[in-house]
Amino acid sequence: MRVARDPAETRHDEAAPSADQTSPTGVARPAAETAGSTAAARRGGTPMRPAAVPQPDALAEDALVLGLDVGGTTIKGEITDAAGAVFAVGAVATPQGEAAFEAMGALGDRLLAELTAEQRGRVGRAAVVLPGIVDTVRSIAVFSSNVGWRDVEVGDRFVDRWGIPVLIEHDVAVAGWAEWRFGAGRGYDNVCVVILGTGISGTLSVGGRLLRSTYGQVGEYGHIPVRADGLPCPCGNTGCVETVASGASIARAYTRRTGREIGGAAEVFALVETDTDAKAVLVDAVDALADGLIGLVHAACPELIILGGGLAGAGAALTEPLHQAIADRLRLVPAPRVVLGEYGARAGLAGAALFARQGALA
Repeated sequence: MRVARDPAETRHDEAAPSADQTSPTGVARPAAETAGSTAAARRGGTPMRPAAVPQPDALAEDALVLGLDVGGTTIKGEITDAAGAVFAVGAVATPQGEAAFEAMGALGDRLLAELTAEQRGRVGRAAVVLPGIVDTVRSIAVFSSNVGWRDVEVGDRFVDRWGIPVLIEHDVAVAGWAEWRFGAGRGYDNVCVVILGTGISGTLSVGGRLLRSTYGQVGEYGHIPVRADGLPCPCGNTGCVETVASGASIARAYTRRTGREIGGAAEVFALVETDTDAKAVLVDAVDALADGLIGLVHAACPELIILGGGLAGAGAALTEPLHQAIADRLRLVPAPRVVLGEYGARAGLAGAALFARQGALA
């Protein structure tokens, strides 16, 4: 397995590959694509804007696709057709570091092996969606603190192993895009999707387009500072939204207030009607989330905020107070509706299959 060299060793003036080269995803790579942009940004240099990921060929109508959703604890995969019928499904625990990539490959092998020869011949493309920072142009898993990898080339190893083109994307980008285009946000042009779990992040669609940063990242909503006197965040800032409103932070806040250990944020939500400490913790969490989102609402005026991830299981106990907290802070723009996502915990996996079939987050 090949690992990209340390970003500090990457020359900023490296030549772009020629137009006839093929990217690690098995899709033709344009001459405009350049290496080193992510590395340049990390070391404080002037980054070069990465080229758009080339559009893959359209799949046959009867094609099957393989989707893998890599989480901090579990790798989930399935093979589906255009109607969403599942031909093979499975999951494995996520190992740390390089071992995670072997686990992804082995899960893909197993799912493909479950197909008949005729079905195997119809598998036209795969999509692997990854946590952390992902360079989709160069098909590199740049960094993930939860899984413990840095600058690992991804796409080529799966192309060689499975014998089909493989697309690489960020898990939250895919989950948010799926909810916007095919889930609770379908039919809307201006939508904010917030994925609430161990961390907090999401996507923003404006004017019918999914917004991406220069480096392909989406909304790091959890790292918006909202409490000047708050707790330190692993990102290096103080009082970020995640330090108050993530699932782990909610559980820890309840334990700090009461001295009682609790299994997780879901238990805090379950106590909200009978336990004043639980209610206080959740009011603080909702306020922090509203404080983090209010600037985005003023700037982009989304029609809809969709909540996904593990905390969305709280249902109306979360959507209603969050809508009210946002509405209370607004003066000049209308309050967006706050709704639950339709895909729930399957957003990443369903999104991977949809992305593999469409070939782009469009």
